[in-house]
Amino acid sequence: MSYFGWQPYVPVAERRRQAERKLAKLKKKGQSVAPVTIEGRTIATTFWGKSWCTNLERYSDYENRIPRGRTYVRNGSVVDLQIGKGEVAAMVAGSALYKINITIAPVKAARWKAICRDCAGTIDSLVELLQGRLAKGVMDRVCREGDGLFPSPTEIKLSCSCPDWADMCKHVAAALYGVGARLDQKPQLLFVLRGVDESELIAGAGQDLTLTKAAPSAAKMLDDSDVAALFGLEMAEPAHPDPPALTASRPAPQSKTGTAITAAAAKKPLASPKNKSRATRTGSRQKPTTLADAKRGRRQRPQHSA
Repeated sequence: MSYFGWQPYVPVAERRRQAERKLAKLKKKGQSVAPVTIEGRTIATTFWGKSWCTNLERYSDYENRIPRGRTYVRNGSVVDLQIGKGEVAAMVAGSALYKINITIAPVKAARWKAICRDCAGTIDSLVELLQGRLAKGVMDRVCREGDGLFPSPTEIKLSCSCPDWADMCKHVAAALYGVGARLDQKPQLLFVLRGVDESELIAGAGQDLTLTKAAPSAAKMLDDSDVAALFGLEMAEPAHPDPPALTASRPAPQSKTGTAITAAAAKKPLASPKNKSRATRTGSRQKPTTLADAKRGRRQRPQHSA
C-alpha cells in the first residue's frame, strides 16, 4: 500500500532483480543500454571521476539527496547512462524504472578561453590531460569553483519521472554519481558534456618554443676521423664510386736530375743499398742457359799455375 503517491519500500536485492529483468526486456527490444557498475564502495578512482564527485558534494543545494544517490549507484540501480553534448539521459531502478534527464549548459566561450589561457604551456600532451597527470596548478584551475570546467547548480537542470517533488531526488543523484564513475573510463566525455574541445587546452603548450632551430656550425661537427680518434675506433671506408677522370692532366713527377719518371718506374719499388750492391756483383756473371754454353765457358777459362 502506498501513501501520498509513494511506492512501498523495496529491498536492495529485489531492486537489483527487477533492474536485471527490465534490462533484459530493453535489450530484447534492441535498445542499447550502458549500466553503471561499481566495484566495491569507491565510486570513482581517477582524477576526472573524483573531481566530478567532489564538485557535486561542494554545493549545499545537493547535500540532502546526495547520500541516497551514492547508495543507489553502488548497488547497481543505474541501469543505463548515456552522456552527450549538454545532456545526460539515465534509467534508474527504484520501486519502478524511472527516467532521468539532466541538462547541463555549455561552458561560455570567454570562460573556456580563460581556462585555456591560464593552462597554456603547462600541459605536455593530450594523453597527460586525459589521464589527469597534471601539475597541481593546472588541476586547481580546471576544477576551480565558479569559473572552472565543472558545472555549478545554476548550470544544471534536473528531471526525473519519479513522484518526488525535489529537484534532485535520489534517482537523479545516482545518475550524477554515475557520470563520475563513467569519467573513470572515458574522461573525454566531460568535454563532450560541456561542449568544448579538449585539444584546445594543449594548443598553446608549445607557443614559447621556436618552430625552427639553426643548423650546427661546421666547427661543432665532427667528421669520421675525429670520431675514430675520439673513441679509438676503425671507421669503415664509405663505398664511393671512382671519381671521374680530370680534364687537366697533372705534370709527371721528376727525379732529382730533372728526368721525368714514367708510371711503371714510379710503381717499381726502390732497391735498398744492400740489394743494389748484390745486384752489381751478380750482374757480370750470368747463368748459362744451355749445356754447350757451359762447356764452351770451361774451355775458354784461362789456366792459372798452381
